[in-house]
Amino acid sequence: MSDLGELRERSKQILDEVERAVVGKRGVLELVLLGLLADGHVLLEDFPGLAKTLIARSFAMATDLDFSRIQFTPDLMPSDITGSSIFNQRTGDFEMRNGPIFANLVLGDEINRSPPKTQAALLEAMQERQVTIEGTSQPLPSPFLVLATQNPIEYEGTYPLPEAQLDRFLMRLGVGYPSRDQERQMLENRRRRGADELQLRKVVDREQLRRMQRALEGVHVEPDLEYYMVDLVAATRSHPGVQVGASPRGSLALLKLSRGRAALDGRDYVTPDDVKSVAVPCLCHRISLRPELWVQRVRAEDVIDECLEKVATPATLNRSSMVAAEEA
Repeated sequence: MSDLGELRERSKQILDEVERAVVGKRGVLELVLLGLLADGHVLLEDFPGLAKTLIARSFAMATDLDFSRIQFTPDLMPSDITGSSIFNQRTGDFEMRNGPIFANLVLGDEINRSPPKTQAALLEAMQERQVTIEGTSQPLPSPFLVLATQNPIEYEGTYPLPEAQLDRFLMRLGVGYPSRDQERQMLENRRRRGADELQLRKVVDREQLRRMQRALEGVHVEPDLEYYMVDLVAATRSHPGVQVGASPRGSLALLKLSRGRAALDGRDYVTPDDVKSVAVPCLCHRISLRPELWVQRVRAEDVIDECLEKVATPATLNRSSMVAAEEA
């Protein structure tokens, strides 16, 4: 089996296993998996009780990742995340105690409830995959993914994430409420297993997951599609309702996610539809709207949809035409 073939097959197995715990949210789970495969961080923004924490734990179990959970509160200190030196009375020396950031999958629960100083402790970890403790830099384990959550309705006692930190997230997602049938299925599943906790089986180990991440480099992207991604991001900067548009990091995120989307669909090349399918979760958190749009209840998602309609889509590409062009 080829690397991309293994990626597709293993990805389906991971999603099937996680869906045993999270019912009826296949689309959201696919996007979270894309973030994991693209080696990026995911921000889940939705109401309480919609399985945000369960999603993180389920992916950690299915992929054999070390998991840690950080509950962000107003009194949380940066050292509570990164760790610090502790004096050992037996040896008479200071010894390093690593914090919960030293894990493969870190759940930052209600990340906007801590002050900016504590939020900033994640910046170096998310971008550089390392933390600096008392002047000493320490690498974080690989793979490393931050899955953060925040509540979109409770703003009292919260500290909105600054644009610089939002830009570190590969995508922002909402989970949404289940349908009537899906919610009843949840009740039936709970009744049948006779316990709240559900143990998921390990589908891949860490080395297999790293191999899946590397396999994305084999997905082909035509220059016309790269220009399409650049033009989409540029359209957010020139939109009349946008105060600050997406940065070049948004273009790189589009490239990573569209490659992952193609691989999950069993293709070794990217199409315009792959780019369109990930544009909203990839770009909506990277733009700042003008205040007048808030009054009109215009969302960032609506602006990205407008940009998708405005920017010309490249002609549909197929693998045979690419191979012919390469041979010529």
